[in-house]
Amino acid sequence: MDRAACVDLPALPLQILLRAHPGWRDQPVAVVDRDKPQGVIQWVNERARASRILPGMRYAAGLALESELRAGVVTEAMVADEVARVTRRLARYTPQVEPSEREPNIFWLNASGLDRLYPSLEKWADCIQSDLWHAGYRSVVAVGFSKYGTYAAAVSRGAGRNIVFQDQDQEQAHLKSVPIDRLGIERQLRDALLKLGVRTSGGFLDLPAESVRKRFGAEAHELHRQAGNREWTPLKPVDLPEPIARKTVLDYAETNHERLLTLAEPLLRSMLDSLADRREALARLRFRLELDDKTRQDETLEPANPTLDEGQLLHLLRLRLESLSLSAGVIEFRLRAKGTPATQRQLELFREKPRRDLAAVQRAFARVRAELGNDALVRARLAEGHLPEAQFALIPMKELKRPRPEEVDSGYRPLARRILLPPVGLPSRARHEPDGWLLGDLSDGPVEETHGPHIVSGGWWARETTRVYYYARTRSGRWLWVYQDMIRRRWFLHGEVE
Repeated sequence: MDRAACVDLPALPLQILLRAHPGWRDQPVAVVDRDKPQGVIQWVNERARASRILPGMRYAAGLALESELRAGVVTEAMVADEVARVTRRLARYTPQVEPSEREPNIFWLNASGLDRLYPSLEKWADCIQSDLWHAGYRSVVAVGFSKYGTYAAAVSRGAGRNIVFQDQDQEQAHLKSVPIDRLGIERQLRDALLKLGVRTSGGFLDLPAESVRKRFGAEAHELHRQAGNREWTPLKPVDLPEPIARKTVLDYAETNHERLLTLAEPLLRSMLDSLADRREALARLRFRLELDDKTRQDETLEPANPTLDEGQLLHLLRLRLESLSLSAGVIEFRLRAKGTPATQRQLELFREKPRRDLAAVQRAFARVRAELGNDALVRARLAEGHLPEAQFALIPMKELKRPRPEEVDSGYRPLARRILLPPVGLPSRARHEPDGWLLGDLSDGPVEETHGPHIVSGGWWARETTRVYYYARTRSGRWLWVYQDMIRRRWFLHGEVE
């Protein structure tokens, strides 16, 4: 049977504010929508409630009741960042996590199949709560069988009091006892239900479904359906991006900072490419040095602003490496990037700095032509011809243009057929081959598979030609393209497929 879980971080905006100002924990604290006397109080802690400060008051009214009241603004962006951070942390305990779209303090988890990793679901819930506590969050975890049942259980309990239901009947019985003012329903619907004497979720469920639709609307009817549904509602887990990390293992212990920076440069470049593909910029760079004496050194770099500028990051990395005093040589170098959404301007600047320097290529071409002649650089061009070697021509190449790669189906791996000019003659094929047909070196082994024949004939207008082509796979895995010249009665190797 599938199991579900709900994690509630009560008053998440207030928790965010207290994490930013840990010295306020023993003071009356409120979250306001704007840092002005007329700002509206949205969340308060218990010390503020003891002074009769409640959500909905003006900040100035709260100060009149308690002069020591501390207040701050928690923006939607700050809450969204915290939700993403908590989601990644919860993903350590289950591969499927769904943050609530309506209530940012609610997270649903798939709790199925964890019996082989944890002694019990109670222990699993305790591990989640302990991890969130060390990260600075107060939480409660409810484990049951449905999204709404676990949600109701989580929001109805105080922080620190986890609950695990053993069967669906137990979960449903608890759901019916939850006061409706604990549930995240609209105030207008809640007040209307209270006027009707409906004070618990069970009383709400006792109302006829069609009457709920007619009187309170479609949203209330959907809430009524979810609350009374005992079946498992599938999670809609978020897709967590894979962490962008790179590492290199050194053949020998390295102590030179310049050589370490040279090793880190291609890793950093690859990470910036991955970030740009996600439309992100690098906000924090962590690197770890594994040393030859079995110790490690962890360091963190933060640019002034999120960036995709490789030169700026390499300069910071150089400064940090030069400041380190290593007890032994480095045998492994690991980099890990934390990204944040990039601006369009940052992405444009990144794309304007291609990794291939065409000007440097043109200078290299000039040196090659000066040393080997003007015809030393050639490129292939398709041509009209009957024989394979006549279907292209080599023409001088004056400059290298920027490539324009085409998208290829991910399920298809393109192959390249490399043609030998001229074809290489092969030994005559014996009528009886005790060791198999040998085409290449002895290390390639005999031919184990062939595809063909493919006949190419013609040329009667100039010089008649008849060839029988085969694709031959050797024991080593090479695919060779060979043909038999029927007029000359000889075998030739014309290319290889890679």
